[in-house]
Amino acid sequence: MVLSIIIPLYNEEENILVVLDILEKVRYPSFISSYEIIVVDDCSKDNSHEKVRSTYSGSKIIRLIALQSNQGKGAAVHRGFQEAKGDILLIQDADLELDPNDIPMLLSAMNELKVQFINGSRYLPGLVRPLSSYRRYLANRLFTFLTSVLVNVKLTDMACGYKLIDRKLLDQIVLREKRFGFEAELILKALRYRKNNIAEVPVQYFPRNAGEGKKFKSFDGLKILWTILKYGCFRLK
Repeated sequence: MVLSIIIPLYNEEENILVVLDILEKVRYPSFISSYEIIVVDDCSKDNSHEKVRSTYSGSKIIRLIALQSNQGKGAAVHRGFQEAKGDILLIQDADLELDPNDIPMLLSAMNELKVQFINGSRYLPGLVRPLSSYRRYLANRLFTFLTSVLVNVKLTDMACGYKLIDRKLLDQIVLREKRFGFEAELILKALRYRKNNIAEVPVQYFPRNAGEGKKFKSFDGLKILWTILKYGCFRLK
């Protein structure tokens, strides 16, 4: 089984090489025969692109793709999906809020439970984590509750960056959202096919704030809410 890891990249010159180094050192489960890493640069304004290009220009595992204009995280992930060759695909953020060493747990859960979608959760019990923004936590709880009701599946963290999806399921979905709302769209559309086709796995979380490069803004929350209504209530294609 081939794993494709998609990394949407935007202005993460301090973190991207660290993330890639950790990913290369992760011990993937034995059922993963090979893996590839696709970095999609969403027109970064810093040296993120150059750092990846100069460090991994000859790599057979890591590929760098550049978008010609800033289109959003969702657009970068879409492009990565299009370029990926794997049987299963994982979204990995470039900001080090999530630890790549949790990836084997996500993969093992998919393999053992025979589901096609694994969602990471920063709120499931079992791990000790730093405290994060309470307002952002409340907003996420609201979005997760709405999503859970609409798909009739209890979720705990709709907005977590870790999403692992089987290629066969992904091929049935048409994704349209280009920015932060794509996580909600992905879950809502994926679970239209089979309700008990998802599992959540607790993951580590190291939150950062706007001063440290956090890109999510309050207005983005309204866009996510509208995305949930579009694809959950109105069931747009």
